[in-house]
Amino acid sequence: MIPVHDDMTIEQALRLVVEKYPTNPLMMVPANPARSYYPEGMTLTYEQAGNAIAALAARYRQAGYGYPHRVGLLLENRPEHMLHKLAMNTLGICCVPVNPDYKAGELAYLIDHAKVDLMVVLRSRLSLVREALTQTKHQPPVVALEDFVVALPEASLQPRQDVPVHARMPASILYTSGTTGRPKGCVLSHEYELAAGAWYARQGGLVSVREGQERLYNPLPLFHVNASILSFYCMLLTGNCQVQSDRFQASRWWTEIRETRATIVHYLGVIVSMLMNQPPSPDDRNHQVRLGYGAGAEPQLHAAFEERFGFPLVELWGMTEMVRTLNDNEPPRKVGTRAFGKAMPGLEARVVDDLGNEVPDGQPGELVIRYSETEPRKHFFLGYLDDPAATEAAWAGGWFHTGDVVTRDPDGMLHFVDRRKNIIRRAGENIAAAEIEAWLLTHPKVEQAAVMAVPDEIREEEVMACIVIKPEFLEIRSGQQANAEYRAARDVIAREVFDYCLNNLAYYKAPGWIYLTDRIPTTDTQKIQKHRIFSAGSDPRQAPGVLDMRDLKRRG
Repeated sequence: MIPVHDDMTIEQALRLVVEKYPTNPLMMVPANPARSYYPEGMTLTYEQAGNAIAALAARYRQAGYGYPHRVGLLLENRPEHMLHKLAMNTLGICCVPVNPDYKAGELAYLIDHAKVDLMVVLRSRLSLVREALTQTKHQPPVVALEDFVVALPEASLQPRQDVPVHARMPASILYTSGTTGRPKGCVLSHEYELAAGAWYARQGGLVSVREGQERLYNPLPLFHVNASILSFYCMLLTGNCQVQSDRFQASRWWTEIRETRATIVHYLGVIVSMLMNQPPSPDDRNHQVRLGYGAGAEPQLHAAFEERFGFPLVELWGMTEMVRTLNDNEPPRKVGTRAFGKAMPGLEARVVDDLGNEVPDGQPGELVIRYSETEPRKHFFLGYLDDPAATEAAWAGGWFHTGDVVTRDPDGMLHFVDRRKNIIRRAGENIAAAEIEAWLLTHPKVEQAAVMAVPDEIREEEVMACIVIKPEFLEIRSGQQANAEYRAARDVIAREVFDYCLNNLAYYKAPGWIYLTDRIPTTDTQKIQKHRIFSAGSDPRQAPGVLDMRDLKRRG
């Protein structure tokens, strides 16, 4: 592994690894005949990547881009995403990845909020971007990836020649769901991104990373911190290779892993569930994987997966604001208990109550973290974009408040329990209930809405929307549930509301369950009391009149 220090920039690290590991593979795309790009697969060495990055950086520079420009990337999971990002970072440009499942309104929000100076997108996504720009105040130029070299627009704002690229300069702005309805932009520095990769590379135990010998298969999206920062920089700094699939497909998972000779895989709980749902095969252990690294394995599946497929699933904890992960990497592991590691030097942790007081071992409380008492924010995100109040609130008392409820064992082992904030975790996506509620309330027939998480056997959690329809459209009376005419009218309106969400939000945010009710309990100050909608201890999915919409949730 190359030496990493806090003053190092991404460009400096890139130069060192290209020099040290020129012929090693850095990025690999598995073959897939059904895919429109690289159907036969693709491998890029460090030297080839370095040359491509240098050429892209020269083109950006020629067009006048540099610090403090921000460039939005809508390139899905193609390797060009990382090449462009690294090229930008060498010039001090900040990369703003775009979720390819965004609808026009969501993309318009990101463009206005991040104030991007340029959008680089796949040609197939140009119509989406143009639609989004009809809704924005900010009007950045747009170029298709396929036309980048010949059609890159000149920058309208001249770069700052007096500011050299440095380690604390923003390298990425990643958008993550918050509790106020709209995603927040997490600003990540060069220092953060390199520190995350170096931390992963030094974990040891079952998470030992061998220099120049690993191929890490990651099917997760490059607009997330996991694939674009955590795993990628670990591979980059150690002379290893990231195998980047376009997305997770249970039917292709083992084929791609075998063909690429992957030795490490990244997973989510939904991946574990779907792989376990496949019929057993004599080839279940026909692979070279020695480690699975991820989060959300269901306790009842954890040990069974390891026994069936022959490698450990090491559970981790991390978040966009701080992705130097904790993990349960030292035997004897606490398999099937949602254990994710212990605090350690450089990542201190406490479990506290609502007043910030430490709770006894075994009692649930919020996980709060910091680097150290003297440098609490070292290697964390720089803050939420243009929201210093939210940043400082998250750092109340000198500790970063994660919003995750955990317990701690007497030996220091931490176990995940739940999410304190109003966040729904569906198949690796953080979904803010407040964002969906705000959208539902714009529907002309909706009077009141409350969105919550319900369990899902495959995707960890699913979105449930509890909705009061305006009485002129559907008057809900006691006893009408048995009336066929009423049920038909209810089903029509529920489908209308569902389609309204699916057509305007990323597909995964649409309600998988809809409950039409005549009232939603509130406090005297009209704050919704979600815990009173259904009786304590009941499964909301089993309540009378609840509609299952999950089969309608499809990517557009």
